[in-house]
Amino acid sequence: MNLALAPRPAVLTLEADSAFVTLDGVTKVFGTGKRAMTALENVSLEMTKGEFVCILGASGCGKSTLLSLIAGLDKATSGTIEIADGRPAVMFQEPALLPWLTVRRNVELPMRVHDVGADERNMRANRLLAMVGLIDFADHRPHQLSGGMRQRCALARALAQDSELLLMDEPFAALDAITRDQLHDDLNRIWQETGKTIIFVTHNVREAVRLGDRVVLMTPRPGRIAQTWDVEIERPRELDSFEVSGLAHEITTRLRAGAIDHGAE
Repeated sequence: MNLALAPRPAVLTLEADSAFVTLDGVTKVFGTGKRAMTALENVSLEMTKGEFVCILGASGCGKSTLLSLIAGLDKATSGTIEIADGRPAVMFQEPALLPWLTVRRNVELPMRVHDVGADERNMRANRLLAMVGLIDFADHRPHQLSGGMRQRCALARALAQDSELLLMDEPFAALDAITRDQLHDDLNRIWQETGKTIIFVTHNVREAVRLGDRVVLMTPRPGRIAQTWDVEIERPRELDSFEVSGLAHEITTRLRAGAIDHGAE
């Protein structure tokens, strides 16, 4: 998928002191009539500039659908989505690198689409590859990289879109625990260095607590906002720390209770 050519979401001009991303009464229904399925229902949420928000919920709750709506890859059935500054960059679970291109060329793709000059592309690609720890692999092909390295390349490519808003859809779900832990550290560092606003979708409770300024829990389908938590644990955070484990347990208890309640309806 050529993300740089994806349709833009409806973007309204916001005041300087407004939220960076605002969802107001967002509902998404797939199909019509008896075949209609409501994936999201009346989702309202605000995110400030530079915030790291983790969207959490069980499989099928509409997390990825919500991210697609924010990205402008699909349209809401009702409600509004406002983004203060430009087109979001998106990173998916699959790195989707072009196998015939080198690591450097994959990272340069968004810049080529926007006609960035060769010297500027090279300089920016080097900076991004150094940021994700792949500068020594710039001339490798994707099949020569490990799974974690391919995701680092995908992250660099998303950053190359030069967007203030980065959307991440379970990007580490397929990785082993050690690699995922390393990428958590890298992402936290990159977020602090760049000041980007990140919306990170996951079904892993500890991952959400480790990474996010705020955790937003969604109900089973139709997806609604069940509860939010401000994560006031000092960074850097360890996945198995007492503080992370304690909040993860609280959120997991709420998640399970919501699933039980939903099943009883």
